[in-house]
Amino acid sequence: MKVIIMGANGKVGRLIAQKMSASDEFEPTALIRKKEQKAYFDSIGVPVVVESIENSEENIGDAIRGFDAVVFSAGSGGATGADKTIEVDLFGAVKTIEAAKKNSISRFVMISAALSDDPSSWTSDGMKPYYIAKHMADKELKRSGLDYTIVRPVMLTDNDDAGKITIQSETHQLNKEIPRAAVAETVLKVLPNSGTHSKILEMSEGSSEIGKAIAEFVT
Repeated sequence: MKVIIMGANGKVGRLIAQKMSASDEFEPTALIRKKEQKAYFDSIGVPVVVESIENSEENIGDAIRGFDAVVFSAGSGGATGADKTIEVDLFGAVKTIEAAKKNSISRFVMISAALSDDPSSWTSDGMKPYYIAKHMADKELKRSGLDYTIVRPVMLTDNDDAGKITIQSETHQLNKEIPRAAVAETVLKVLPNSGTHSKILEMSEGSSEIGKAIAEFVT
């Protein structure tokens, strides 16, 4: 499966690229914003496309043309303001969804955030733009007609061990944290799994191996 990773230079994006590079199932390509970011991907044998999701839908379409699947792992980051969050997390996602449709790329995995469908939990003013952006981007993906999977992790940690997870429909049953490595591993597991099409995976640390948690959730 030829996969383009949007936002590949982020922490989760790098892990996805690294894990895909080590797998026989995928041919990953990293979409990066700056040529200076290329060195890391050279070191793990992953080709790059230099493009910004802040550019036009046409530019994004040119960048993703010919791939079998899109993984959207892009985000503006916690240090930016609300305007950049809307530009990247929402508008960038919507442009990528539209570009995928126009290029007949049906498989789309979105890395979103737990609680994105629960406005009552958006109690922090500083986080509201982030949740609104994620909510609306997910909504656009759900009505796109693409074979989507939305992965919604809780707070991310840098634990190198993916560990065990839980996947739920109800966010109140989740724990508070999950390693980025677990999110990356989940992306690799769901991409070829047609049972995860049109599914939203709210996930956290838990008690099940990743493959088992996914299998139990989709059956």
